Amino acid sequence: MHSSHLLLEEPIRMTSILEPSKSSFFPALTKIVGTLGPKSRSVEVIAGCLKAGMSVARFDFSWCDADYHQETLENLKIAVKSTKKLCAVMLDTVGPELQVINKTEKAISLKADGLVTLTPSQDQEASSEVLPINFDGLAKSVKRGDTIFVGQYLFTGSETTSVWLEVEEVKGDDVVCVSRNAATLGGPLFTLHVSQVHIDMPTLTEKDKEVISTWGVQNKIDFLSLSYCRHAEDVRQARELLNSLGDLSQTQIFAKIENEEGLTHFDEILQEADGIILSRGNLGIDLPPEKVFLFQKAALYKCNMAGKPAVLTRVVDSMTDNLRPTRAEATDVANAVLDGSDAILLGAETLRGLYPVETISTVGRICCEAEKVFNQDLFFKKTVKYVGEPMTHLESIASSAVRAAIKVKASVIICFTSSGRAARLIAKYRPTMPVISVVIPRLTTNQLKWSFSGAFEARQSLIVRGLFPMLADPRHPAESTSATNESVLKVALDHGKQAGVIKSHDRVVVCQKVGDAAVVKIIELED
Repeated sequence: MHSSHLLLEEPIRMTSILEPSKSSFFPALTKIVGTLGPKSRSVEVIAGCLKAGMSVARFDFSWCDADYHQETLENLKIAVKSTKKLCAVMLDTVGPELQVINKTEKAISLKADGLVTLTPSQDQEASSEVLPINFDGLAKSVKRGDTIFVGQYLFTGSETTSVWLEVEEVKGDDVVCVSRNAATLGGPLFTLHVSQVHIDMPTLTEKDKEVISTWGVQNKIDFLSLSYCRHAEDVRQARELLNSLGDLSQTQIFAKIENEEGLTHFDEILQEADGIILSRGNLGIDLPPEKVFLFQKAALYKCNMAGKPAVLTRVVDSMTDNLRPTRAEATDVANAVLDGSDAILLGAETLRGLYPVETISTVGRICCEAEKVFNQDLFFKKTVKYVGEPMTHLESIASSAVRAAIKVKASVIICFTSSGRAARLIAKYRPTMPVISVVIPRLTTNQLKWSFSGAFEARQSLIVRGLFPMLADPRHPAESTSATNESVLKVALDHGKQAGVIKSHDRVVVCQKVGDAAVVKIIELED
C-alpha cells in the first residue's frame, strides 16, 4: 500500500507531491491517541474522532473526577459500536504534578518584573501577588535563580497564558519569585513546573492508586500512562499495584518521560515499561531548546530497537485554536514519523481545542505522507544489525516475514498471534504495508468459570505503528496441525478486502504457527 522511497538516494517526483492524498480504511500506519475532555466527549464528536483515525482514547485525571470520565467513556463505547472502529483506553495519572489552586477561578494577571509569592497555605486566595500551591516542600527544593513555569494544562513558556518565574528568595515555606513576562492565568487549575529540580513526591500518589483500583479496574483499562516517571522502580511499583488488582495484570504501562531525571534513567525505565511517552511539553522546558531534537531522536531509536511503542506529544499546539497547523508543526509531525514514532498523542488540541476531529485527520494525513518516504531499507538493516546473531526464533520469523513482504510487494501481512508478541515483532521491523494482527482468543479458567482472553491483546496493538487488530472467532483455532487453517485466514482476507487494502491478484504474506513450528508463507490471490 505504501511505496518506500529512499529519501537520500532517490529523487522525489514533484508531480507525486502535488497528487491529492488518497484516504482509505487505514488512514496512516502511525497511530493517534486523542485526549477526551470538554470539547470531545459527546458521542458525535468521539465518533468523528474515531473515523478521522483516533485508535486510543486518553483519560487525563489531572482534570475532573471519575464520574465525569465515566460518562465520557460510556459515550466512547456507543461511538465504537456505531462506527465499528476499535479503540483502546488509556488512563493518565496525575503523578507528582505541582498545581496552583485557584478556588475562585477568577483570571489572574501578572506583570513583567512583578513579585509573586508561591505559598503552601491553600486557604489563601490566589491573586497576582500570591499563588497557593499543593506542595509544602517547594521551599526546600529550590534556590535563588531557579526557573519555575506556571500555565494552564500545557505551556511552552512563550504564550500569554503562562508565566516564567525566577526564584528571588526563599522565606520559610514560601518562595518569592520575579515574573519574567506579563501573563493572564485563567481557570481553576494551573500546572507548575520547576526546571531540573527533584520534587520529593511519590510518582504514584494515593489519589492515583485510588483511581486505578476503582475506575481503572471497573473499565479494564488497556494502558496506564505513568506521569512523571523518573526511575525504573516507579514502573515496578505500578506493575505490583496492577498485578495485585487481578483484572489489570494485563494492562500495559507506558512510562511518561517529562523531566531530566526521567531522561537520565531512560535505559532502565525502557527495560521495565511496555512503552514510552515522550512528554515534550515539560521536557522542552527542562532541557535547553537546542537539545530537544537530539533527545527525541535518541529516545525513539532506543524504543525502536527494543521493539517497544514510542508515543510523542505536543506536535500541533496551535490547532487548539486554529484549523491549520503552522509550517513548523506540520514538519514536526512528519519528522516524528521519520524518527520512528509509533503514535502521536494529542492533548489540549482534542481535550479543549476547537477542532478535535480536524486535528486528528490533519495529523493522520501528514503521517501518511511521511510514511511514503520513510527509509525502510535503511531502518531494516539498522535493526537487524542491532539485534545481532544468533537471532531468537521469533525475531528471525518476524524479520523474514517483513523482508519477504517487501520483496514480493505484498499488499498486507497477516499475522496470527495469541499474546500479540509475534505481531509486535513484525511491526518492529517497520513494514511499509499494514499488518493485520489476527488475535486468537485463548481459553482460560479459574476453576469457577471459563473465559476467553484476547480482547486486551487486540486493543493493545492499537498503539503500535502499522498494526491493525481483529479478534478471531475462538471456534477457529489458529494453531492447527495442517498448514492450511483456511477458515481464519479467509476471514482475515475478507476483512482486508472490505477495508480496501487487498485486491484480486495481490500477494499477501501470512505468518502463523503450525503445531510447534512458525511458518511464513506467500499467497497470491485469485479473482
